[in-house]
Amino acid sequence: MATLLYRLGRGSMRRRRLVAAIWLVVLVGLGLAAATLRGPTASNFTMPGTESQRALDLLDEQFPAAAGATGTIAVKAPAPGQLGTPEGQAAIRSITEEATTVPGVLAAIDPFQVGSVSPDGQYALIQVQFNDGADQITDEQREAYEELGTQVEAQGWQVAPGGEVLNTEPEVGSTEAIGVAVALVVLVVTFGSLVAAGMTMLNALIGVGVGMAGLFALSSVVELTSTAPILALMLGLAVGIDYSLFITSRYRQNLLDGMPADEAIGRAVGTAGSAVTFAGATVVIALAGLAVVNIPFLTVMGLAAAGTVTVAVLVAITLQPALLGFAGRRVLPRRLRSSVPVALTADDLPDDAARRSDVTTHRAAPETATNASEDTSAFGFRWARLVTRLRIPVILVGLLGLGLLALPAPDMRLALPDAGTAPVGSAARVSNDLITEGFGPGFTGRLAVVVAGDDAAATAAAVPQVTALVQRTDNVLAVAPPQLSPDGRTALLGVIPQTGPTDPATETMVHDIRTAVGGIQGADVLLTGVTAIGIDISEKLSDALPIYLALVVGLSILLLMLVFRSVLVPVKAALGFLLTVAATFGITVAVFQQGHLADLVGLDTPGPLISFLPILLIGILFGLAMDYEVFLVSRMREDFVHGDTAQQATINGMGHGARVVTAAALIMTSVFGGFIFLDDPVIKSMGFALAIGVAIDAFVVRMTIVPAVMSLLGKVAWWLPRWLDRALPNVDIEGEKLRAELDDKVGAGA
Repeated sequence: MATLLYRLGRGSMRRRRLVAAIWLVVLVGLGLAAATLRGPTASNFTMPGTESQRALDLLDEQFPAAAGATGTIAVKAPAPGQLGTPEGQAAIRSITEEATTVPGVLAAIDPFQVGSVSPDGQYALIQVQFNDGADQITDEQREAYEELGTQVEAQGWQVAPGGEVLNTEPEVGSTEAIGVAVALVVLVVTFGSLVAAGMTMLNALIGVGVGMAGLFALSSVVELTSTAPILALMLGLAVGIDYSLFITSRYRQNLLDGMPADEAIGRAVGTAGSAVTFAGATVVIALAGLAVVNIPFLTVMGLAAAGTVTVAVLVAITLQPALLGFAGRRVLPRRLRSSVPVALTADDLPDDAARRSDVTTHRAAPETATNASEDTSAFGFRWARLVTRLRIPVILVGLLGLGLLALPAPDMRLALPDAGTAPVGSAARVSNDLITEGFGPGFTGRLAVVVAGDDAAATAAAVPQVTALVQRTDNVLAVAPPQLSPDGRTALLGVIPQTGPTDPATETMVHDIRTAVGGIQGADVLLTGVTAIGIDISEKLSDALPIYLALVVGLSILLLMLVFRSVLVPVKAALGFLLTVAATFGITVAVFQQGHLADLVGLDTPGPLISFLPILLIGILFGLAMDYEVFLVSRMREDFVHGDTAQQATINGMGHGARVVTAAALIMTSVFGGFIFLDDPVIKSMGFALAIGVAIDAFVVRMTIVPAVMSLLGKVAWWLPRWLDRALPNVDIEGEKLRAELDDKVGAGA
């Protein structure tokens, strides 16, 4: 791999104008395709095969008029009993008639006709039915719907349109720019050069642009959930900056070691680029592996994010060398440029002997190079010596601290988001709170029981039995009269629980209803609704989580065994990953579910975590954790293979890699952290969990516990049975074969 990437890096640098032009054409072409082909994102979460989804499919077939999006307008009169007056009834009629004038509205139901009026005569609910689904509602329709009731509001009434019609795609804007700005500052501080920082950021942004444009261009043929592009943007930015950072850092070091520019780029891509390719592959595999859970929206999210990561890798190993070729020595601070040869490429040197002299000088003075590196990474070496000297206390304190952070994790509850956790002041939240105030929390998460018989007679016989059984179920507030399909074979019964959608008591009630109606003869009885769908999705994801976790851990052990030629190092890496996941879950539960320090992240209302967050977090953190493991431990193995003691190799690996890994982790944490400032609680929790997870894994696990454990294990850490060594292919991440080939060329020419 290293040899192939070495040639690719040199070739990209020599043909930099062509490479830059190709990527520019790709960016513009995909941008135009995205602008013309972009389709709507979906705000609903479907789960084929579940009872709730089967019921929805049956309703779409038997009640086509109700297949579109629905809205609920909550109305509050200035005083109790006012809805019973002629003036109050006239106000309700005016709102209902106004709702029918909204473009796309099929019907608006007068609450007096269906009894949707509170007992105290102060609150009413107007049901609105749209022709199109929620994902097809235009901004103009949504704005017209939200502005309903302005005339009566002037008279002291409160009108709050709500419902699924208000579901919109989260806005991505200035808040994410904060993370990018922090990343740019970190790059400038790390490199000491505006050119190097700018080139790295430009490379990452081009990669993100290409990836996102390609994703939106495909959105017309692939249904994307509203969170899929946000996740792809998060990862594309974070890994794009990090991967470019690693290659630029190695290129700068090669320049300082006296290599010509093309040789420095070739070796940077051959070594750091190999680690980038491997790290990117682990992220892609982990994200694409979400498909094994067999949940369509999660599969699409994983593949979308995997696509942007793939683009980030390709850009890093092709466009980055080209941009570095344009920059030349300007990637170095001014004070160091004078120590670098003026020649831009090896071909510009006087002869082959001079070129060989550079290579020989680089290899003949390892102590000088090491000392220079120690000067520029003094903190990394000091930290490594401290950690290895105090390895037992460091390991114990690290394990105890992460264990304490993980304590809230067992209490984690999962659910789909509802309007009750929407930002305070948003239209959805105002409507939800008004309904809860006037009718109780159960009205915000109404359920639907679908009774489908073999014929109309069977359905008619089953409906009274189902109604009686549901009414006797604990926590059921009311059961609405049945609505029959045109052929009479399907009946729909509305069920209102006493508790809210995410209340544990509601989940218990859903299971109790399904158990109670399971023995009805002559008809299929299915329970659905937003609450039931959320419960079904959460349970299926919870069942899949252990399987996916085992798959990810097994994959990490296998991949790292290929890279490090060791048994214990991969096991140690996998255990470290589990520590990271447990601590991240614990902190996220404490903040977003239990509400501790919620004000610091702008969270208005704590509640259950979004159903797919744990499994998604495992997939992403796995790939990112392996990034830092590879970049740190590969240098340890490199020095150990070349004769250093296990202790010194651990110190060298940390000393050389700590500065870059610290910068990379700060950048990734900043990029993810920028999404915490979004109002959407789902995106907020994803950004928070990823930012915390990266910080824990990089600074606590990889840069503290890992070197302590490696020092404790000593040379035993690199043990690998001979039969396994022969069986495993050599992926050459450290570039050993590349160096051997270059040494042979130098020796042959001498």
